[in-house]
Amino acid sequence: MSEFLEILPPIAVCFLVCIAKIVEITIQSLKTCMMVKGQRLKAAGLGFLECSIWGLVISTIIGTLGDNILLLLFYCVGYATGLFLGSTIESKIALGTSNLQLIANDESTEKIVGYLKERERGYTVFDGYGSTDKMNMIFIVLPRRDATKVLKEIRTLCDNKVFVVASDVSKYAGGYGTVK
Repeated sequence: MSEFLEILPPIAVCFLVCIAKIVEITIQSLKTCMMVKGQRLKAAGLGFLECSIWGLVISTIIGTLGDNILLLLFYCVGYATGLFLGSTIESKIALGTSNLQLIANDESTEKIVGYLKERERGYTVFDGYGSTDKMNMIFIVLPRRDATKVLKEIRTLCDNKVFVVASDVSKYAGGYGTVK
């Protein structure tokens, strides 16, 4: 490998290191998300790939890092870009399950329940009291990839007169319309 890198112009090596680091850190970000979501086998496969790339990158730069500030800069840019890209990809594929907790008045609750029934989504409604009025709390557990769309539609349906708390769910069991 070192013979191949020696024939390349130094700037080309910098770009190769940067690209490899972007790929490595993107994989690392996705691997971490998969571990947190319980997808251990996929995470292990990505971990193997990540480690292989890291070994190649670090062996390329370890001897020259102190002498070549440009190589260090490209390494750092690759790292930062990989973090950004990894988190962007993960947010697009939206692994896991979300819990939406909605707080709404009776009128909005009726609209939300109608919306959820039409789409055959499970929900639970609790009676409650806010600082000035009777309120209801609606719990919805759904795939994370659907949460943004559902939330947007509900907020539009209720003229944004609903308070929302969204969180990730790590474990759950049972229920109507259980998310798989």
